[in-house]
Amino acid sequence: MNSNYTCAIVDDEPDAIELLKQRIGLLYPNIQVKGTFLHWQEAVGALQTHKYDILFSDISMPGKNGLDILKMLPDLDCEIIFVTAHEDYALKAFSFAASGYVLKPIDDGELQAAIARSIERVMNKSLARESQKMSTVAQEKLKIPGRNSIDYVNVADILYLESVNKCTQIIGAGFKYLSSANLGNYKYLTESKMFFQVHRSFIVNLNAVTRYSNDGAVIMTDGKEIPVARSSRQDFLSAFEKNA
Repeated sequence: MNSNYTCAIVDDEPDAIELLKQRIGLLYPNIQVKGTFLHWQEAVGALQTHKYDILFSDISMPGKNGLDILKMLPDLDCEIIFVTAHEDYALKAFSFAASGYVLKPIDDGELQAAIARSIERVMNKSLARESQKMSTVAQEKLKIPGRNSIDYVNVADILYLESVNKCTQIIGAGFKYLSSANLGNYKYLTESKMFFQVHRSFIVNLNAVTRYSNDGAVIMTDGKEIPVARSSRQDFLSAFEKNA
């Protein structure tokens, strides 16, 4: 799971933005402040075009306040932490499912708790999306074009794919097909995290890996030993642990 996060800060006071940046940096060095905005117009524009994990927003600001900004962005997909000097907006703020409501002057404990809730929510949403993606791919059938026919197999039943003379050999539990398409045509499978390209000639189903040896090879459930490129080993181990 990704351990680095991005955030944006909206506040009409430059000193308040700078102070919050410092507190975030001290408490959570893995959170990168990717945008700071003094005016609601530029904040709305950035939030419409850029993806942030967390939004820190003041509420009482000239023109449009922090709640108005969120009303203008009903599809905003990030966690929201309000940082404000006003207590009386709390009830309205939580109607936006905010992760936190931190009063100024900022208390580090309150800020840390709000950020921790935000990160947990971000992680849970990411896991849910990944689970859905894997479930969708697992239920798909793979199209295998041959010389005189097209075969279809369940994606979840595939053990690995191997590049063979500009074609692709697809090995599964109890079947073997030769596709006239090259391995690159099946690279999309790795987007689901169920599959990983361990070598320029191999894409493996992580669920079918039974062993990884330190000399850089994996053993599949059918006994096949497949090399893992040196440049891919660390990423493979990370992907395998997440898939386990």
